[in-house]
Amino acid sequence: MPNQPLSPQSSDAPQNPGTGKPVTGLRRVPVLPVRDTVLFPHAVLPLTVGRESSIQLIESLSEERTIAVAAQIDARQDTPGPKDMHEIGTLATVHKIVRMPNQSRFVFTEGVERVRLVRYVQTEPFLIAEVEPLAGEEAAGDADTEALERVVVSEFQQIVSESPTLSDELKSIVSTIESAERLVDFVSSSLPFLTTEDKQKLLETVETRTRLEMLNTHLAKEIEVQQLRAKIQNEVQDQVQQSQRDYYLREQMKAIQKELGEQDEGQRETDELRKKIDDAQMPEDVKKEALKELSRLSRMSPMAADYSLTRNYIEWLAVLPWAKSTGSKIDISKAKETLDEDHYELKKVKDRILDYLSVLELKPDMKGPILCFVGPPGVGKTSLGKSIARALGRKFQRVSLGGMHDEAEIRGHRRTYIGALPGQIIQSIRRAETNDPVIMLDEIDKLGRDFRGDPASALLETLDPEQNNTFRDNYLDVPFDLSKVLFICTANMLDTVPAPLLDRMEIIPLQGYSEEEKLHIANRYLIPRQITANGITPEQIEFPEEATRHLIRHYTREAGVRKLEQVIGTVCRKEARRVVEGKTEKIAVTKELLKEFLGNILVRVDTEVEERVNRPGVAVGLAWTPAGGDILFIEANKMKGKGGFTMTGQIGEVMQESMQAALTWVRSNYTLLGLDEDFNKDLDLHIHVPAGAIPKDGPSAGVTMTTVLASLLTDTPVRPLTAMTGEITLSGNVLPVGGIKEKFLAARRAGIQTIILPAENRQDVEEDLTPEMTAGVDIHYAKHIEDVLAVALPLLKARPDAVPIDAERGATAAA
Repeated sequence: MPNQPLSPQSSDAPQNPGTGKPVTGLRRVPVLPVRDTVLFPHAVLPLTVGRESSIQLIESLSEERTIAVAAQIDARQDTPGPKDMHEIGTLATVHKIVRMPNQSRFVFTEGVERVRLVRYVQTEPFLIAEVEPLAGEEAAGDADTEALERVVVSEFQQIVSESPTLSDELKSIVSTIESAERLVDFVSSSLPFLTTEDKQKLLETVETRTRLEMLNTHLAKEIEVQQLRAKIQNEVQDQVQQSQRDYYLREQMKAIQKELGEQDEGQRETDELRKKIDDAQMPEDVKKEALKELSRLSRMSPMAADYSLTRNYIEWLAVLPWAKSTGSKIDISKAKETLDEDHYELKKVKDRILDYLSVLELKPDMKGPILCFVGPPGVGKTSLGKSIARALGRKFQRVSLGGMHDEAEIRGHRRTYIGALPGQIIQSIRRAETNDPVIMLDEIDKLGRDFRGDPASALLETLDPEQNNTFRDNYLDVPFDLSKVLFICTANMLDTVPAPLLDRMEIIPLQGYSEEEKLHIANRYLIPRQITANGITPEQIEFPEEATRHLIRHYTREAGVRKLEQVIGTVCRKEARRVVEGKTEKIAVTKELLKEFLGNILVRVDTEVEERVNRPGVAVGLAWTPAGGDILFIEANKMKGKGGFTMTGQIGEVMQESMQAALTWVRSNYTLLGLDEDFNKDLDLHIHVPAGAIPKDGPSAGVTMTTVLASLLTDTPVRPLTAMTGEITLSGNVLPVGGIKEKFLAARRAGIQTIILPAENRQDVEEDLTPEMTAGVDIHYAKHIEDVLAVALPLLKARPDAVPIDAERGATAAA
């Protein structure tokens, strides 16, 4: 049916519904559904119209503006139909329509008479129904009816007098109403405590006497409620002081509960907390403190400022696992199997964990060790902690310390602060729900420090097995035993860790992986994990060993395997896309396919060293970084000048001093190199360390700088594919350096065939490097710089009295 202005449809419909004259016959009018609202005749009701259908109804009204207002049966219905509406409503006149900023309409309606919605003739875009007047059956004018009317008027006036929300004018208005029917409509529309259901029943009831009796019942009930409220107020008035107005309503509630015979909620909370304290099996001194706080809480008003703070404190004490341990039986063979299943190699770490488990089996009350895994990113420090927890059968919790700069993050805030909480240690214990979890303190080398305190110092007590059995969090302020917790810290480097904290931890280095180890890890862990993670199966993709080696060698340059897993994931995603596009045949990854999926190779390990070290004055050093080992090119050049010496490449003070020491040795041993005594009188020398954007420091490049200067000044190229590391003294001694495994693996990745190391680092090679790692590489050990030059500059004429560098002297050994 089209949306057009509406007017009465029957010929006998009245011309002015607002006159109050009886309406006979059926007429068609639009129906406005309302929620939780009932409009009575002769009552003015403002309505907010927001539904689209209702707005269209209001906009379509003609000048007469007559509608039927009916309540929905279910107020939650957004689009009510005929079956969702009450049968009885009210014919109303719309006096004023106001457009609101949110596109809704504010409508002032006045009820005219009750009507029955006989039949709906339209449902879209809004409801239209045929209605007929609902004529009330006037009560007989006997004495009983008149008495009932007077009782209703009297009760209504009494309610108005005692209600703070109803206007006193209503008392005078109700006394002037003569019609019983109108009296019921006026009183019903004026009472705010009547429910929508009660108002609808009053509207639907035909017989006037029955309506009066129903209204009398509601009024009598409200008067009784008002009297009970007054009684409650009188009972609590003596207790409420002028300064206690804040909890006035709470006291009223207590009195209401007393009338109903219900238990006080505060007492119930106290009983629950007391039961939790008894069940927590706290130490006696802690339990004494908890009961003391509970006693304070029971005497405190729930509206008091400290009530919630004290309650939260008691909750924290009660919920901590004071005596709850994992208590699982230790199975050494199963633990070893779990560690081997999750991680490849790492023999030292696994042995240390199995040693700890063995002692724990013999001495269950032993204190937990404080382990610190140190190594470059991607070698499995964090995942190893999870694996240890699984092997022990304990809960695992991880706390990230990176960027933490507030001491309260470790030891908590004092309860005097708003929003105070325990520190991360106690919170981890609560989450684990046992007092012997494995807690990993990740990135301990990246702790911050500012005016709020030093978290590293706060960790001193936590990580000391002699002290942490009485760890005292600032929030709890009672001792908690952390001696059963297995703390595992991780770090990329130890330079930034304070010495006292370092002294409390057992350092376990996790060194970088060789190519063979990466190949095993990729085949055993990374490739299956990425195939599963990307929704494909091993039947759809295959990684041959040659392709995996190509990935490791030319698309990653790292000590760990994190980047390797990323590129394997990229290849798997490419295959997943092929599968989705309908190419279901199995692919074997090849070098050509890797180039298609990943682009050109990123690391040229075979030719880079050979291309750059093909002239005098260039040598390859070995460096250690937090990300693992790396090769370091050092270049030197000479020009006419006055004996100047320039050092560039964003190098630190220690490295600059090594350069000065190298130059001093060369100048003091000019005869060994076949140089003139004043060879640098008319020369300026310049040493540069490329990759100038990267800061570099340390003494381990001393032998490389000496070799570079000797090569430049004697015009002798360094032996091809040779790298070296070691600190040099002014007397020419070669001192040991650290990071041998990382440096050796970096040299292997770069295609180095000859490596010169300090003689005192021989034991590091024998302990950390396997025969598979050293295969194909000549390792030379040097005690003096002359030993280095004999290997690095074989074309250099040796001094007449030089001793041949052989195995007897202990300066060289080939692997």
